Amino acid sequence: MNKRIAPYYWMTVPAVVLFFVFMTLPALQGIYYSFTNYNGFGKEYDFVGFKNYFNLFQDDNVGNAYWFTFKFAIVVTILTNILSLLIALGLNAKIKFRNFFRGIYFLPNILSVLIVGYIFNYLFSNVFPIWGQNLGINALSTNILGSESLAWIGIVIVAVWQSVALNTILYLAGLQTIPMTLYEASNLDGAGKWREFWSITFPLIAPFFTINMVLAMKNSLMVFDQIVALTNGGPGRATQSISHLIYTGGFEGGEYAYQSANSVIYFIVIAVISILQIRFLQRREMDL
Repeated sequence: MNKRIAPYYWMTVPAVVLFFVFMTLPALQGIYYSFTNYNGFGKEYDFVGFKNYFNLFQDDNVGNAYWFTFKFAIVVTILTNILSLLIALGLNAKIKFRNFFRGIYFLPNILSVLIVGYIFNYLFSNVFPIWGQNLGINALSTNILGSESLAWIGIVIVAVWQSVALNTILYLAGLQTIPMTLYEASNLDGAGKWREFWSITFPLIAPFFTINMVLAMKNSLMVFDQIVALTNGGPGRATQSISHLIYTGGFEGGEYAYQSANSVIYFIVIAVISILQIRFLQRREMDL
């Protein structure tokens, strides 16, 4: 029995050790430093208790970053799931070149987020304004990334375009699990496509809807690469997300301990939102 169990230990113990060293230990260190005034350099610091946490709730930059991140995450989550579900329904139908289109729609997911961001940065800055001027479309004639009120829309477009790919694949996997006999029976009963979707399709892919909603919200709340590539938090601080604020303040602004406290709050917020999402959506699954 010991010889049979030994290989499992050899597979799990190294993974647990690596996870602890590179994930758990830095997280614990961050929590420790959040109660100090450590600036990220040297070895001298003092304990300040909950001072960093109290100051966070009085910081306008932190409040603006949370407001932008929540607004961005809600819009991206809704648009991503609506578009990916519609695309999955189309790709699940009996159409020509179905496998080809499935591969094309998955391509954005394998591309680097930074590379995609820099490409769209060039498009928003140079290509789209020229098109808008030539076509007489005022909405495209200027670079929206340079506008405080419109820059976040450009980031939403890029984030949704790239995140739709993975959600589409997950919805496709869910659609593949639905027996065709149910649709045949609904056709015999004279059910229309809309009734078929709400009575058969959506209830049976509800678990996949839950997964996609949680993943889309979590990824949107952690948005960073798109911000760096497109606006770097600008104009001003109009598009600065929480993760971008933590990075710039902690590693460039000498606020290591302060942003460590922000990271702890950030982690708690994401965990609470994810748990609430799972509980609410799983309850909806049972009702459906």
